[in-house]
Amino acid sequence: MATAYGPDTRDHKGSGARGHTGQGPGPREQAPVKHFLPAALRAPLEARSWRELLYVLLSLPLSTAMFVFATAMTSVSAGLLITFIGVPLLAVGLSVCRGFGVMERARARGLLKLDVAEPVRVRGKSGSPMAWIGAVLKSGVSWRHLLYALLHFPWAVFTFCVSVTFWTYGLMALTYPLWQWVFPLFVGADGIQLYGDRTHAYYLDSPAELAATSAVGLVLVLVSPWIVRGLVSVDRLMVSGLLGPSALSARVTELESDRGVVVDTAAADLRRIERDLHDGAQARLVALAMDLGLAKEKLTDDPEAAARMVDEAHGEVKVALQELRDLARGIHPAVLTDRGLDAALSAIASRCTVPVTVEVDLDARPAQAIEGIAYFTVSELLQNVSKHARATRASVDVWRTSDRLMLQVTDNGRGGAAVSSGSGLAGLTERLDAVDGVLVVTSPAGGPTTVTAELPGAADRRRPAGARHPPGACRAPAGRLRLSRLALALPDARLSPYPLVPPISPRAPSPVPCR
Repeated sequence: MATAYGPDTRDHKGSGARGHTGQGPGPREQAPVKHFLPAALRAPLEARSWRELLYVLLSLPLSTAMFVFATAMTSVSAGLLITFIGVPLLAVGLSVCRGFGVMERARARGLLKLDVAEPVRVRGKSGSPMAWIGAVLKSGVSWRHLLYALLHFPWAVFTFCVSVTFWTYGLMALTYPLWQWVFPLFVGADGIQLYGDRTHAYYLDSPAELAATSAVGLVLVLVSPWIVRGLVSVDRLMVSGLLGPSALSARVTELESDRGVVVDTAAADLRRIERDLHDGAQARLVALAMDLGLAKEKLTDDPEAAARMVDEAHGEVKVALQELRDLARGIHPAVLTDRGLDAALSAIASRCTVPVTVEVDLDARPAQAIEGIAYFTVSELLQNVSKHARATRASVDVWRTSDRLMLQVTDNGRGGAAVSSGSGLAGLTERLDAVDGVLVVTSPAGGPTTVTAELPGAADRRRPAGARHPPGACRAPAGRLRLSRLALALPDARLSPYPLVPPISPRAPSPVPCR
């Protein structure tokens, strides 16, 4: 379903060259570095290639030391397990292996630019030596460090031999014309001997053979960095898979961070609601009570003044209703509960300052929490479009891919949006991350801007798409019912086309949907 909304659906010429982030213009994007040589030719000259070669060269002595220690420690501990000495000795050996892991992570961080998080430290429950020994032996991280020390040694021997062979033969063949004179002067031969027996021998000594040897060396030099890079990729997998934190530990850390974000967001929302109620509707209701009290006193003495005061109170009631309606929409809009994302996003688009096309393709409604997050995400993105983008049109697309709910908001504004610290997009990113969501911003300078959000999209099968909330489930709060009755009781009461609660009969108030 596609629908266009806005004050004017005609296309206009956009203006502006800088982007929007929800807090102001975004930083200018850095142009990519241009290289005169293709990647295949500049690889031997890059610092990355030499760092990876240094990593391979250091791996052999370090892995040899780790392998010797791991095998000796494991053998001695296994032999002494029949006594009590083998248990603490094994725990100490595993702790030393974890120390080796710290060194390997630092080496990978410095030479391979691979940043692996530190695993959770082992702590005993009571702080006693026996508790620490038990915690070390039960820690899967400790045993994975031991496995790394055992497996990395044969791989380090293989990568050392292959890397050194390719680099050595490549550099020697490439520079062969420069040192070929050594053979006739000191060795008594014409050059490198390719073949020889009792009757004859074949040497590389002619200019053409020197050039061919140098060409083969150039090929080997160009290929060697890529071979080393492929071998080092296995080291990357071993370091990240065996020396990093476990998946469960990483998930616990992520959930703790997300919980903090959710708690902070909820506290900020509560403070906002309290401030809006205290400074808005509450102040108006207090003034309304005072005006009605004065009107009651003047009703018999000065009916005309009392009528004017009642008329002013009527206006205050309508303003208070509008403020409560806006506040309720900010908490959780009724149209989202009753009619789903399609109608709720259409309502947002109708209030946007630029024409917006909304297209929602969902076979079933998402879970209520995900549906609410999707609604407020689109709402804030459209507010950014209205305030900062200088766009002439925008579009909102919602669809489901597998078990993920996808949102995409696009505008033809000035671009340059960035998820910088303190911006509205940064806050959206934190909120989506709290529910395992992702926010991707594509906004080159000059536009267009495309913001894609991905949320867990498990459908709520109990609520088909477009289904209304079951009627009669609950009633409106007493304060809102009294305020609505007051507005209906006042003369010439005219509510907006979308009242906060449905018109209520004085005799039998009708039920309203649950919020």
